[in-house]
Amino acid sequence: MSPSSGRPGGARSGRRGRRRGRRLTTVDETSAGGLVVDSDQANAVIIGRLDRKGRLLWSLPKGHIEAGETPEQTAVREVKEETGITGEVLRSLGSIDYWFVAENRRVHKTVHHYLLVALSGELSDEDTEVTEVAWVALDDLDDRLAYADERRLVRKAMQLLSEHAPHDGDVPDGLDVPKGRQP
Repeated sequence: MSPSSGRPGGARSGRRGRRRGRRLTTVDETSAGGLVVDSDQANAVIIGRLDRKGRLLWSLPKGHIEAGETPEQTAVREVKEETGITGEVLRSLGSIDYWFVAENRRVHKTVHHYLLVALSGELSDEDTEVTEVAWVALDDLDDRLAYADERRLVRKAMQLLSEHAPHDGDVPDGLDVPKGRQP
C-alpha cells in the first residue's frame, strides 16, 4: 500500500478520477413562473413535487418558455397548467439562475418570476409533474418553500404588496390592477 494515498498501488479516489474522460454538454434553459396571490393578498398557491428520494418539495409554479411566448405569457400559462388557477401578471419579481446535471448534460437554468393575482379557477394537480397544489398563507411560505431563492422572492413580493397596498380605493402605485378588477 502506498503510504501517500492509503490505497493499494497508490490509486486515487474521488470525483476527479471518476470524471476523467467524460465531458458533459452544457446547455442553457429558460423558464418563467411566479407567485400567485389571491384577491385579498393573504394567500399564495404553491406546488409540491416529489424529489428523487420521494420527499415532497414545495415550490412556485414555473416551466419552459415555448416558441413565440414572452416570459409573462409563460408564467400565466404555467400557473394555469400546474395549479388550475388563471392569473394575471402584476409585475416582475426578478430572475433566479442555477446549475444542475441531468441526462448527461450540465444545465444552466434561468427562471423569470412574476407576481400574479388570481382571477379565476380551482386548484388542480392534474399536471403530471405536480403531486400536490395548495393555497398557503403568505406568512407561512418561508417555512413551506424548499428553495432559498424562492423564499427571497416571496419576501420581496410581500414587501412590494405592503408598500403598494391600496388606500381608500386608490390604485396601488407601481402595480398594475388587472383589467376589469377594482381594488
